[in-house]
Amino acid sequence: MSAATIRVLIVDDETSARRRVHDLLSTERDVEVVGESCNGLQACADIERLAPDIVFLDVEMPERDGLQVVADVGLERMPVTIFVTAHDRYAAAAFDADVMDYLLKPFDGERFARSLAKARTWLEAERQAERLARLQSTLEGLARAPAAPDRILVRVGESQQFVRTADILFVEAEGNYVKLHTTDGLFQIRERMVGIIERLDPALFRRIHRSHIVNLNHVRKLLPWFGGDRLVIMNDGSRLTLSRTFKGALESPPTPSAS
Repeated sequence: MSAATIRVLIVDDETSARRRVHDLLSTERDVEVVGESCNGLQACADIERLAPDIVFLDVEMPERDGLQVVADVGLERMPVTIFVTAHDRYAAAAFDADVMDYLLKPFDGERFARSLAKARTWLEAERQAERLARLQSTLEGLARAPAAPDRILVRVGESQQFVRTADILFVEAEGNYVKLHTTDGLFQIRERMVGIIERLDPALFRRIHRSHIVNLNHVRKLLPWFGGDRLVIMNDGSRLTLSRTFKGALESPPTPSAS
């Protein structure tokens, strides 16, 4: 094995996510994937045993999350770390911190390549002190990430931008995607309804139909409708259906959001 070979450990509890990173690394001739860890506890042991140069570290995992992995291993013994997450609240925290780098699932090959290129620069010995300071800053930012984010990261063409959750009027299901109808226009992200509802503040957002989630602050009125359903009129004039399955969604008091 060449002395210039970069040793990489992939840490994620999802098999498909680990395979995605592995496949993208397979085209890098100077990179060797030395191991894959499926939970935080295994990751701690593998980092100590395999001594990788770079670790792709999922933030939310069983046994120990990504932050606990860093705490258990110790800042000074951690490899160059690229955090990977499917949750915008962590992406927003990483964006606000002077983060080393992070990947928001699902990511494309171009975004991955930029992240790997940045990681290569952090391998330089003279950047060790700066790397540790950046990692500490990132940990502090991720630890402060709110349970329900006030922003969601969306792709717009070749770029990404944040959409304030308060500006979302309603969410519409479309296959493996959801459409965010906002005060600033329409955005589409790759997510299922069960996933997006977990990322929205229950004090503001309620599911009223298998295809729709509404922001209570943007509901204008309710009208009787056919078959026991009700018609939901939104502030922008959109007309949605409150189905019998979710009939209590707009009647029960909001759940207080975590402070």
